[in-house]
Amino acid sequence: MYETCEAIVMRTVDYGETNKIVTLFTREWGKVAAMARGAKKPSSRLSAVTQPLCYGRYVVRRSRGVGVLQQGELIDSMRMLREDLFAAAYAAYLVELTDKGTEEQKSNPHLFALLLQTLRYMSEGRDAEILTFIYEMKMLSVLGVPPLLDRCARCGATVGRFSFSIKEAGFLCHRCEAADPHRLPLSPASVRLLRLFSRFDLSRLGAVSVKASTRAELKAVLSAYYEEYTGLTLKTKRFLAQIDELRDKLGPSGGQGEPFSL
Repeated sequence: MYETCEAIVMRTVDYGETNKIVTLFTREWGKVAAMARGAKKPSSRLSAVTQPLCYGRYVVRRSRGVGVLQQGELIDSMRMLREDLFAAAYAAYLVELTDKGTEEQKSNPHLFALLLQTLRYMSEGRDAEILTFIYEMKMLSVLGVPPLLDRCARCGATVGRFSFSIKEAGFLCHRCEAADPHRLPLSPASVRLLRLFSRFDLSRLGAVSVKASTRAELKAVLSAYYEEYTGLTLKTKRFLAQIDELRDKLGPSGGQGEPFSL
């Protein structure tokens, strides 16, 4: 039986001379794979709707393995995400993170909405790096390893100066920081943003800038935490690191998009 779904194209794999196996992240069923027959042909009606990052409505016959994609209708091609090198790198990373961090055919409408909103903001030219930080923070709850951010991981203090401890999986206050000589220093701005990113409603995104030093602290915490607790190895993460180096060479405006506010 064929069913209609709303989906983002996560990835495609060529199959034979003319076909593709398309992995869709759907609002209704979670992640599903489907055969798109003839989709490699430029003249195929499935060619345009099976490009990575496309968002649309699809008619699929599901199965326990690979289903069949019968037709699709584009809602948003996310064209800018494929044409801008920086945006494409961040978008590819978020899609791979979602792919590796979710199970087949396990519905998560909230995560679907979060990914779609994040990709759309990136497509509009919003700050891709900050959007990635927000998504990474929220994805930690999906992965089942959220850090402790509302208090000190050792004594429970809610006020004071804080650093981040990978060992303790959360904040350490200034009174307990000696417990982890490898703790990561944080400015008050980084403490506030980490807390905010974990619970922030992305649909309320507005416009403010984040200093380079704060970005560096956020990146250090998230990179180290993901490496320690998620067990995920992502090809796009390495490419993103190379893109970040290129952006830094281009200066403050390189690949950072529009400022935002919370």
